[in-house]
Amino acid sequence: MPELELKLKQASRVLGVAPKDLQNLVQFGVLKPRLRRQVFWFSKEGLLRAKVALYLKESLGASTRVLTRFTEALFDHRGVRPKRASVTLLSRPRAGDEPVHIRVPLGVLAQEIDKRWPLAGSSPDLPRGRKRAGWAGDFLNTVSAASRDLKNASHAEIIRAVRVERSRRKAAPEVSIRGEEAKKTAARRR
Repeated sequence: MPELELKLKQASRVLGVAPKDLQNLVQFGVLKPRLRRQVFWFSKEGLLRAKVALYLKESLGASTRVLTRFTEALFDHRGVRPKRASVTLLSRPRAGDEPVHIRVPLGVLAQEIDKRWPLAGSSPDLPRGRKRAGWAGDFLNTVSAASRDLKNASHAEIIRAVRVERSRRKAAPEVSIRGEEAKKTAARRR
C-alpha cells in the first residue's frame, strides 16, 4: 500500500501552522516535498522534517540557511529514526570551538503528527473558487454552533480572550541553560 501524502493546506493543518509558513519553508529550500503536476505532496517523513524545522525556527529563531543545514544533517544521518526519544545535534561556529548541543525531541514531534493526522481529512485542499456542494449550509451550521457557545460571553470577555491568545502566540521562546554534558550524539556537522 503506498504511503498517504498530503497537499500543502492539509499538511499545514496537521502541523498546526498557517499554509503560508509551510509554503515559505518550501520556497526557501528548507523542505523539498515531492512535486507532481505543480502541486507539492508531503509524506509523513516530510511532515516530520517540517515539524523539526518549525521547532528549530521557533526555538532558535534561526535563519533559513541554518534551518536547512540542521534538517539536512538530522535526516541525512543514517541512525535517525522517527520513534527515537530525542536527537542531539552538534554545531561548531568555527573549527576548534566548543560545539553547541541542540536537542530535538524527535519522538514527541512524531507523536504530535500522528495525533493530528486525522485533521487532514477535515480540511480538504480545494482549489480557489470551487466550493463543494453544501458548503454554505455547513458554514452556517458551524457559525450557529459557535454562537451558541458564546451566548453567555460578553463583548469585553471575547476581546480579552482574543488578546490573551494573541499575546500567548507572540511570547518569546523559553531559553534555558543546562550544565550537563550530552551522552550520545546523532549527527555532527562541522
